[in-house]
Amino acid sequence: MSWLVETLSDGLLAVPFLLLIVIFALIGWTVRSWRFGLGTIITLLLIVAMDQWENAMYTLALVLIATLVAVALAVPLGIWAARNDRVSAVLKPVLDFMQTMPAFVYLIPAVIFFTIGFAPGVFATVIFALPPGVRFTELGIRGVDSETVEAGYAFGATPGAILRGIQLPLAMPTIMAGINQVIMLALSMAVVAGMAGANGLGKEVIASISTLNVSQGVEAGLSVVLLAVFLDRVTASLGTPSQYPASLRATLRRKRGVSSTGKAAASATPAAPRPAASPA
Repeated sequence: MSWLVETLSDGLLAVPFLLLIVIFALIGWTVRSWRFGLGTIITLLLIVAMDQWENAMYTLALVLIATLVAVALAVPLGIWAARNDRVSAVLKPVLDFMQTMPAFVYLIPAVIFFTIGFAPGVFATVIFALPPGVRFTELGIRGVDSETVEAGYAFGATPGAILRGIQLPLAMPTIMAGINQVIMLALSMAVVAGMAGANGLGKEVIASISTLNVSQGVEAGLSVVLLAVFLDRVTASLGTPSQYPASLRATLRRKRGVSSTGKAAASATPAAPRPAASPA
């Protein structure tokens, strides 16, 4: 885990910050709008002006690695729970425990097993951020229209093909909402990871508390907020139907059209006449 975070952070810092800011702005422009791209440039330049760019890249690397690990665990678990009620019943109390346990408690076994550095920070972040990903994935899979799934089975599709071609694409908005929450919780753990010795904005906040340096704490905290806003808007945009492939959007439009036509036909069909009452 330390190697992954250090390699990614070194790669981010090896790129000139102006070029990296332009890349982030293009990502924002592509997934959302040119206004968001312009706002990305302004906010990231503000981080540079506060001399927090290097710490921000360390924090971004930690959040991205922790999010990848959490999503790689959460999505399969959510799919398994959606397809098996017993697994869902077992996972619910475990996820409740993981969400309600104070985040600082996770640092105790993390530091014991991994000493200080990025590894305990990633470990604690993954455990704290994992539950929303599992819950939202299960909710999205279970929320897929049963008639659409039955139509897939009627055409001879295998369960795996239905999962890949119907359930996952239709559940993608909910799954992306879960990934969004995973990222937000991972960023909220940045300060806690700083207590475990992980470099980044969290370590700056901890240092500002120990030295009562208000300006240092405000700069580091504001940098966390700006990173959170960027990642939140990007993941929220990826979860909107406008970002789906054209084939999937056409399928959804066709399904809505068939549904509305069926409802209209049902409402236009006259009610069957009631049989005449038999004479007494």
